[in-house]
Amino acid sequence: MSERATREETVDVVWSGSWVAERLGVALEGDGELQELLGLALRRNPKRAHLLVSNVLGKHVPQRPSVVHGAGFELGKRVRALLGAQEARRAVVLGYAETATGLGHAVADGLRDAPYLHSTRRPVAGVEQAGGFEESHSHATSHLLLPEDRDLLASGGTGADASVLVLVDDEFSTGNTVLNTIRALHALHPRERYVIVALVDMRSAGDRDRLTVFAAEIGARVDLVTRSTGTVALPDGVLERGQALVAAQEAEQAGRAEKAEEAAGAVEDADSAPVTRVHLDWPAGVPDGGRHGFTPAHRAALEAALPAMADRIAAELGDAAGPAPRHVLVLGFEELMYAPLRLGTALEAALGADAEVRYSTTTRSPVLAVDDPGYAIRTRLVFPAHDDPADGPGDRYAYNVAGAGFDAVVAVVDSTADTPELHAPDGLLARLAEHTGHVLLAVLPSYVPATAAPTGVPGTPTPAPERQEPAVLPEPLRGPDFSSYAPQDVGWLLQDLSDTELEAPTEEREEAIQSGGAHYAESLPVEYQPSAEYQALFTAALEASAARIARAVGTVTETVLAERGPRPVLVSLARAGTPVGVLMRRWAQHRHGLDLPHYAISIVRGRGIDATALRWLAAHHDPADVVFVDGWTGKGAITRELAAAITEFEASGGPAGFDPEISVLADPGGCVRTYGTREDFLIPSACLNSTVSGLISRTVLRADLVGPDDFHGGKFYRELADSDVSGLFLDTIAARFDEVAGQVEAAAKELLAADRAPTWEGWAAVERISEEYGIHDVNLVKPGVGETTRVLLRRVPWKILAKRGAGADLEHIRLLAEQRGVPVEEVDDLPYSCVGLIHPRFTRGATGADGKAVQGA
Repeated sequence: MSERATREETVDVVWSGSWVAERLGVALEGDGELQELLGLALRRNPKRAHLLVSNVLGKHVPQRPSVVHGAGFELGKRVRALLGAQEARRAVVLGYAETATGLGHAVADGLRDAPYLHSTRRPVAGVEQAGGFEESHSHATSHLLLPEDRDLLASGGTGADASVLVLVDDEFSTGNTVLNTIRALHALHPRERYVIVALVDMRSAGDRDRLTVFAAEIGARVDLVTRSTGTVALPDGVLERGQALVAAQEAEQAGRAEKAEEAAGAVEDADSAPVTRVHLDWPAGVPDGGRHGFTPAHRAALEAALPAMADRIAAELGDAAGPAPRHVLVLGFEELMYAPLRLGTALEAALGADAEVRYSTTTRSPVLAVDDPGYAIRTRLVFPAHDDPADGPGDRYAYNVAGAGFDAVVAVVDSTADTPELHAPDGLLARLAEHTGHVLLAVLPSYVPATAAPTGVPGTPTPAPERQEPAVLPEPLRGPDFSSYAPQDVGWLLQDLSDTELEAPTEEREEAIQSGGAHYAESLPVEYQPSAEYQALFTAALEASAARIARAVGTVTETVLAERGPRPVLVSLARAGTPVGVLMRRWAQHRHGLDLPHYAISIVRGRGIDATALRWLAAHHDPADVVFVDGWTGKGAITRELAAAITEFEASGGPAGFDPEISVLADPGGCVRTYGTREDFLIPSACLNSTVSGLISRTVLRADLVGPDDFHGGKFYRELADSDVSGLFLDTIAARFDEVAGQVEAAAKELLAADRAPTWEGWAAVERISEEYGIHDVNLVKPGVGETTRVLLRRVPWKILAKRGAGADLEHIRLLAEQRGVPVEEVDDLPYSCVGLIHPRFTRGATGADGKAVQGA
């Protein structure tokens, strides 16, 4: 062993958590090994600013590959001893993405005979999902389970009774993620025993009791195997002080970086290190990891091939110009942890005492770097994602690589990630080349399970058979590829029809509907573009009503959290409900540190809700946690439509448990129990169409575009970006959250104690108006400010009824009516601020209860 390695192991160095501990008073309390295993760092996070950084995981801190693999392997041996050899052969190991994919695989190695699967955040076309779950505290929360063998999670692929499930994570902090997983999988494959494995158990006494109660509830034995145990002591106010410290450090570092850039402006860039591609000859049929399952047979094939692959890497290192590298890093890639780790252990053996080999991986998680011996993350490299991630582009990170003195770096990625972004001037390879003498690139073939004939060779794509059942449900669309909202704000359960011509002038569109009996959702109206006068009115209305809306957002969110908590899944009805869903998510995050999932789903009058989207939600979340969100109620038609659609969905065999109740910002019609207010006032998001809703169209349902297993459609109007005020709308209201917090608390308490049963007062008024004005169809009466605005923007209206004295809330209504030549009639005894009327005999835009055009007399 080298003198440097010996010195690292024997000298009593500064604890890598002391910098944070001294400034924030955070302390690790537990057994004597705890501080050797963990350091501390800081990050931006609404729930906790500190981060426990493992020294033996190989994620953030480069470590000897043999140490990293050995840590998991020893835990696996302990699980085998706990279960006994016979029961161990019936076990299946499940690791968590991204941090514990390699650790879980090493645990499976220690068990010897157990197959392995890890969750993933990368959907794979043609692979059926066997389930999924959420990790609330993670930077990226959604986990998918994509085993090639559908029986793997049930019986380890043996076809026998449900096997022992061994769940592996790097850190057992609260237990929420593990409980979510067991709850989801136990519902599909009940079993009598679970084993939870972690490097460290940092749970509080309350969390420990919760696990005990949970095990009793499901009637299963739950064992725990960990290397070390302790707790994190946090003083009062540590979150706020931690966030302030992160902000101060980032500002200071940005200033230093700017000065350094200015000082280096006239200096020519030094030559970057060469990048060499090394061909490993990866064994055919062996998966690159556990994303789709990894069997004992795969393990044996890989073990046999590792020495030769390590020799190829060593040969390439030896061929590099200059002296032979003595300090080598094997760098894995996000979830691809195990294969690089095992290449690292083999390279350690191949190079022997002639070189020091370290191992770590890149990550999605942003962490503050501070160059201090008492801080766990000394440096960080930032580069763009290079595997076309499902949640859109973003930054990725490699920690403690810059400045570590590595003579060579072996970057290991799968073929899916071998993209132009990887090789770009600001990509990972270029960033590594700035800090080392030689970069080797090893690309493993991305494993693709056989999805067609049973004779297909594993790992080889096969032609898909003619359409039967969908192999995999579609994934949500996210910004910036679809919508101008941030990707974490909302996932759209829609398919992208942006390149399809669907718009037509209103009269022409409705005439086609009448003549052919077509449905209104089969086409789109031309997007209304506001005049400068109308845009100014929107801006003024937003500023005037921001606090009022913020109160309603806070009130409805607090009511939902109180009655549907602790972690509801927000599902907004696209598109009017989506800005409200985003605001509710922001309130929960701002006031409670909750990172609530939020999706947008399509519902169409006369056709019901998107059943494919409901199936997707049921596959990823507990249906009982889903809370449907809309902007406002008119007469309650969508409320009734949703209730009927959920009943029909369950009757047709769809997953049960969805609550059809809608939570809305404003409920002037008295149609729902959960609302922010029952006042009928101007919600500025009703003033515009896509330009206040993330640039997304109204949803589309047409047989030639939307198949039975597709999401409903929608368009992203990228060309309207210059007119987009979606962000302005959200930010203006969110800026008033703190101001209205006290009022929200009082209002929510009052509502929770009140009788909030729907009165359907609005429906009665609509029926009366329909008869008084000779319309005789309640679907042509559009009550409330929001619905009246829609009539003026999308239809050919007949007249507007305005409540006498309604005032400023109707300024935009009067302006639109004037522009379109529509009379405004002031009336008394109106429960709404206004009502929009469509004439059933003279207006091409008239549509009836089934969504089809009403024929004129």
